[in-house]
Amino acid sequence: MAHVEHGTAAPTGETARHIAMAEGHSARNYAPLPVVIARGRGAWVEDVDGKRYLDMLSAYSALNFGHGHDEIVAAFVEQARTLALTSRAFHNDQFGPFCEEITKLCGQELVLPMNTGAEAVETALKTARKWGYRVKGVAGDQAEILCCEGNFHGRTISIVSFSDDPQYRDGFGPFTPGFKLVPYGDLAALEAAIGPNTVGFLVEPIQGEGGIVVPPAGYLAGARELCRRQRVLFMADEIQTGLARTGRLLACDHEGVKPDVLILGKALGGGMMPVSAVLASREVLGVFSPGDHGSTFGGNPLACAVARAAMRVLVRDGLAERAASLGEAFMARLRALGSPIVKEVRGRGLLIGIELHKEAGPAKAYAKKLMAEGVLCKDTVESVLRIAPPLVIEQDDLDWAFERIARVLR
Repeated sequence: MAHVEHGTAAPTGETARHIAMAEGHSARNYAPLPVVIARGRGAWVEDVDGKRYLDMLSAYSALNFGHGHDEIVAAFVEQARTLALTSRAFHNDQFGPFCEEITKLCGQELVLPMNTGAEAVETALKTARKWGYRVKGVAGDQAEILCCEGNFHGRTISIVSFSDDPQYRDGFGPFTPGFKLVPYGDLAALEAAIGPNTVGFLVEPIQGEGGIVVPPAGYLAGARELCRRQRVLFMADEIQTGLARTGRLLACDHEGVKPDVLILGKALGGGMMPVSAVLASREVLGVFSPGDHGSTFGGNPLACAVARAAMRVLVRDGLAERAASLGEAFMARLRALGSPIVKEVRGRGLLIGIELHKEAGPAKAYAKKLMAEGVLCKDTVESVLRIAPPLVIEQDDLDWAFERIARVLR
């Protein structure tokens, strides 16, 4: 891909016009980089003024298959023409095959499909509570779920109730009770926090929004064993880390851990649809009866067809193995940079965090510099640059990106 020069001046032309419309008519709940993307193909995108950029964010891992993957687009178009929505009031011919294929892929017995990641997390929370009352025998309204400091699981009222980020909570109380925080990566703290009313432990195998934080080796396996002994559901939020992003099908697979409750989203929709899912055993998801929980769009035929295509591509094209090899090599090159402003490079597969020293200034400033070089990524927790390209990215494009990242960080 030929290099395209990018300016650092204030947006002009169509870019400026679109940004002005967005800022004039939408709520300001995001602070996006000043680029207006109009087209995408593979790992590359083009803005409204014809400038090309390499996408090194993948919509926070929702675009593991890249932009406009032919097979997934074909599945979307064909199903959209045939049948897009029935609601769960009726069966549809994509729902059963989707359920069978995703449970087999993930080694679970049952699935409850939803749309967004936050909906799937809410579903998992409801599942754990109901299981606690119906199966474990916790007294009514006493169930407690343990979560980790630095977590990010979504932005609903209940989910921000157990966030420790002040901005996520400011102005949104009163909050939902029944949650308790423990330090991430600390098995002793987890063991001490488990009580007779604990029904679940909700954890990200790698904390994404928290700064691409990888827990100590053995933590996930140790936490899983603690939960097994104490009869607590081990609930893995693999919305960002799942479906090949970290070099395995699931990030939990790095430690041979099978969650009691598995939460998926983002990449499950193939970059085309919001598709999420909660997977578990019959004992766990069997607590639901008709009417307990649902979603008009959850399990819709269009979403199911797209997710089925995404799962086929993931397995057939060996995307987990691709993420492992490309990511390991890319992280090694980043670590060898020797940049005085880089504190640490960490991650797994193609989920990479570059933590900068505080003296270097906010990571967002470097994300803007990279944008000027034609590379799109995003900052998180003030000091970390998140690098997460589509898993279909070519080695030549990674080399091209590395040159620009090196130039900006040096």
